[in-house]
Amino acid sequence: MTEEWTQTLGAGPLLGIAAGAIVLILFLVIKVRLHAFLTLILVSLLTAIAAGIPVGIIVDTLTTDFGKTLGSVALLIGLGAVLGRLIESSGGAKAVADLMVRVFGEKRAAFALGVTSLLLGFPIFFDAGLIVMLPIIFAVARRIGGKNLLLFGLSGAAAFSVMHVFLPPHPGPVSATELYGANLGIVLLLGIIIAFPTWYLSGYLWATFVNKRVPLMVPSLFGALDEDQPQNPPKAGTVITILLVPIVLIFLNTGLNALGSVGAVDPDAFWVQALSLIGESPVALLITVLLALVVLGTARGEKGSALEKLVDGTFGPVASVILITGAGGMFGGVLRASGIGDALADTLADIGLPVIVAAYLIAVILRLAQGSATVALVTSAGLMAPAVLAGGFSAVDVAAITLATAAGSVFAGHVNDSGFWLVGRLMDMDVKTTLKTWTVQQAIESVVGFALVLAIYAIF
Repeated sequence: MTEEWTQTLGAGPLLGIAAGAIVLILFLVIKVRLHAFLTLILVSLLTAIAAGIPVGIIVDTLTTDFGKTLGSVALLIGLGAVLGRLIESSGGAKAVADLMVRVFGEKRAAFALGVTSLLLGFPIFFDAGLIVMLPIIFAVARRIGGKNLLLFGLSGAAAFSVMHVFLPPHPGPVSATELYGANLGIVLLLGIIIAFPTWYLSGYLWATFVNKRVPLMVPSLFGALDEDQPQNPPKAGTVITILLVPIVLIFLNTGLNALGSVGAVDPDAFWVQALSLIGESPVALLITVLLALVVLGTARGEKGSALEKLVDGTFGPVASVILITGAGGMFGGVLRASGIGDALADTLADIGLPVIVAAYLIAVILRLAQGSATVALVTSAGLMAPAVLAGGFSAVDVAAITLATAAGSVFAGHVNDSGFWLVGRLMDMDVKTTLKTWTVQQAIESVVGFALVLAIYAIF
């Protein structure tokens, strides 16, 4: 049915509908104080009607995009929350926090955690990496004390965002590399070059700046500070080893996929498929949680029903995060189904700007219009690919254009992006605060990344 329907509205009316929907969401959430979950469902429904999506498929459109988002997010959040609760309640988070402070000092702890997140963000995707690292980020922030959530949380989240946007083997840059016919090795090299300065400026320095102006307490997502710590808490090395398990397993998956794409291994071989399976993010986290139940659950002598109650008590605090993130994906999906991305892409095709600038701006506009960074990146790359392939660009130039498109795709994530709701709710921020902190961070990340890529493009 959706394949048979054709959007008849132009880019102007569709852009007006999208803008009106975003304003309505902000009004209902900030002024009326309607719960974000209900707001997103209501506005998604109204947007679908206004965009002319056939009545008979509106509900299917809503539930399909809601389900797609939950399929990738709910398992990660649920399993990650259990892992975080086990680390927190066993005393493991405090042990790692004490170690971090001893090694790096209080003033350098946030920087060290950000660099750690950059390294971990190479093989692991944004949402999975954030879930795995947040227990430690929160524990260190709480250990140092004060209202310092944004200094630690925002710089860590920004690190995973930078790696997810700019570096293969993450899906967005890999897809853009294929569409542009870029050299994957050069894209990876340039991505590594720009990753640290982009994070340092848009992540660490911005987090330091905004933390002084918007001081926030560390939330109790994984349990509040427990004064009744176990008598024999696990060693910091034990906790770090457990946290490395999903990283290693996921790296197996991404590494084997990369090797399979270049023919270094046979992707159909049983051993490759088996290792790839256990390296899928939900499976890797499941294995880690089961390991943590055995290793950390015994730190307090908890077994059987006690551990069951601990796990069960974890899901209440994260249920809202899961549902709101799914509803955010629903709203972005409705905008994509309305055809706004295609309409804008057609309108912007003949701008007449330099290819690298046009690729960046198109990705920015598509990101703002429909929310998904990956969709903005892939759509923009598909649109600009003919011009790039016919332009006689050098291998470095094509790689720079690929990363410029990636930079545009991350610009100013807001209410139509499920990642906006994920970060905001995991850090217990309201919509207004998330806009002032995370949305601005994403805009700075985009501009800084593009400026660095443009410099490389101009020099080489």
